[in-house]
Amino acid sequence: MKKILLTILLFLVLCPLSLSMTGCGSEKDDGNLKIVTSFYPMYLDVLNITRGVGGVEVVNLTPPQTGCLHDYQLTPEDMKVLETADIFVVNGLGMENFLDKVTEARPDLKIIDASDSPEIVPIMEGDVPNPHVWMSVTYSIQQVKNILSKLSELDPERAEQYRMHALEYVDELTTLRDEMHISLDMLRTKDIVTFHEAFPYFAAEFKLNVLAVIEREPGTEPTPQELADTIEKIKALPVKVIFTEPQYSPKAAETIARETGAQIFTLDPIVTGEAKPENLLDYPDRMLDNMLTLIKALQ
Repeated sequence: MKKILLTILLFLVLCPLSLSMTGCGSEKDDGNLKIVTSFYPMYLDVLNITRGVGGVEVVNLTPPQTGCLHDYQLTPEDMKVLETADIFVVNGLGMENFLDKVTEARPDLKIIDASDSPEIVPIMEGDVPNPHVWMSVTYSIQQVKNILSKLSELDPERAEQYRMHALEYVDELTTLRDEMHISLDMLRTKDIVTFHEAFPYFAAEFKLNVLAVIEREPGTEPTPQELADTIEKIKALPVKVIFTEPQYSPKAAETIARETGAQIFTLDPIVTGEAKPENLLDYPDRMLDNMLTLIKALQ
C-alpha cells in the first residue's frame, strides 16, 4: 500500500514538470504556437503579422490551387492539420462553409474570425453576405487589425512583436490604397463586367459599377436568358470589356466576347497562391496588377 501511495505522489510531483516532454497532460506547454489559416488571403495577413516571431508556425489549410471556398469539402489531411493547430484564422461571413465540422471535431480550437468587426459592413446578396471583403483594401486593413487584436489576446507574450509587424503592413496597405485611388478615381468609364461575385467590395472601394456578372457561382454557367441580358448590356457600353479570373475557365466570357466584340482582360481576386514566407507582399503586388489592368482596359 505504501508503495502505491509513493508512486502516486511521485507522479503528481513530476508530471507538471514534464508536460512538454512526456505528454502526461493534454495541455501544450512547449511555448510554440501553430496558426492555421483557412485560405490564401488569410495566410498573407497572418504571415505579415507573425513574420520573424520566434516559436510561431503559420500553415495554410487549403491547397494552392483552391479558389473561393464556397463548396470546399474538408479532406482527412485537412483534419489532421487542424488536430495540431492552436489557432484557426478564417475570413468568416460564410466563406468557410465547413466551419461547423471544424468546431464539432475541435471544440477547444481557438478561432479568429477576421471579418468579425463593426467596421466591416457586409454587402448582402439577398439574405446572404458576400464574403469577399478582402478585395476592399480598407476592409483588408481592418481584417489585419482584427486578427492582430484577437491574436494578441490569445498570445499576449508575443503581442508587441505582432503589433509592430501589423502596423508596418497596415502602412503598406494604406499606401497601396492611396496609390490605387489616385489612378482609378480618374478613369473615364467606371462600368465593368466581372466573372463572378468577387468584386463588389473592390468596386465600392474605387467607385466602379459592376454592370453584370457572368457566373454567379464559379462553374455554374449562365442561363440563356442571363447570357442574352449580359450581351445586351455590353453592346450598350462605350468601352466593351469583360474581366475574367485566372482561377476559372474563361469559356463563358469568350462566348460573350464573340457576340459583342468585347476585349477580355483578367482581374485577380487573390484567392490562390503558394503559402511561402517570401510572399509577404503578394496582396499589394497583385492589387497593383489589377489596377494596371483596369487602366489599360478602361482608359
